[in-house]
Amino acid sequence: MAPHDIRRPFKRAAISDQQKRRELSLLRQAQNRRDAQQQARCLASSILSLQSAAPESQSEQSDIELETVPEAEQESEAFSKDLDVRQASKLRGPEVRKWFARQLMLPEWMIDVPDRLAQDWYVFARPAGKRCFVVSSNGTTVSRQRNGSILHHFPSALPAGAKIRDGSGSAQSYCILDCIFHELDQTYYVIDMVCWNGYSLYDCTAEFRFYWLNSKLEESGACNAPSHYHKFRFSAVPVYNCDQSGLHAAYTGVVPYAKDGLLFYNKHALYQTGNTPLALVWKDENCSQYVIDTDSKGEIPSQQQVVLELQDDRKLVTSDDPPVLFGCLDGDIIEKSGLHTGNLLRFAIGDGGLSFVDGKLEKADLIYLGKSNRARAFADSYSKVGRKACMIQFITLLLKLKPIPKSVERNVKML
Repeated sequence: MAPHDIRRPFKRAAISDQQKRRELSLLRQAQNRRDAQQQARCLASSILSLQSAAPESQSEQSDIELETVPEAEQESEAFSKDLDVRQASKLRGPEVRKWFARQLMLPEWMIDVPDRLAQDWYVFARPAGKRCFVVSSNGTTVSRQRNGSILHHFPSALPAGAKIRDGSGSAQSYCILDCIFHELDQTYYVIDMVCWNGYSLYDCTAEFRFYWLNSKLEESGACNAPSHYHKFRFSAVPVYNCDQSGLHAAYTGVVPYAKDGLLFYNKHALYQTGNTPLALVWKDENCSQYVIDTDSKGEIPSQQQVVLELQDDRKLVTSDDPPVLFGCLDGDIIEKSGLHTGNLLRFAIGDGGLSFVDGKLEKADLIYLGKSNRARAFADSYSKVGRKACMIQFITLLLKLKPIPKSVERNVKML
């Protein structure tokens, strides 16, 4: 047989779309490292300027209004991504809330198994609760939720987190922690460390960030019981290498908090704001009670929903970077509903469903329902929409079962 007639006995497995984006994200991080110190200072400065602009009660009330309407806000969005400390301190209202809401690293839904999972990834059980940034500086501590609204304003044992007799630390001392607030035990569970005592960790790998998190948090006294100068307790979560034993421990192990799925972090990834394929989330009914979308009454709707952002030229896109195009909205609907670029819109998935080929969207049957909740800051990510498409067949089957199995008959909230 001639050499050119030789054929492989098997076909090489196709690389998934999510795996391609993981490789691209790692490459981009290696080639283009941004000014992390400026990023951290800008974030801390914005927190402090916001809390000093109005009393906490007024801030909490006004921060719920997150709907973007005026075009001036759209124009300012571009420059707000690269603010310095002085510019950030001058921002007010929805503009600064929208900026702040984009500072968290948001995981994609796991829709395939990453390469080298056991060697290059961590896994841990995600605490159920409110995702937030906690910033301590100048003798005060402020936590803000994913949509930018204030959660708590309190003293803490974090560096520069409380006004104490021996001073609150230097002006350069501040901390930024990525946390989940667990209501049941009133504890901030720290899932990542962005800045510690003025030292930025934005450009550090997850492997180093987790090492510092576990060593520095305990030393600070933030894990101690609440006191006058320390209103809420902080705690690190147990993190495992994602081999067979680590995955089993994260999935079935006992933790002091209610689980809400599993989080997977690539060991070599930097802290990247927005959606990233280098952090993944997995949920099923064994490790989370929040698996299926429900309506406001806690009931499973006949049609699942997606939230997309309206852009120029009537385009509907996801929150990914770059965004994924789902189609265009009819001009008559835009005019009659008074919609503007940047609005977040709800759509029901019709009978035609969503069609994916090799992980890429081919067609979508979407029915316009109206604007999204005002407290929402982002559209759905592409991976989340893809996961919902996979759930549709299960939900359709579930609704035909009478009675519904007790294993899934529970009150669940919107994902």
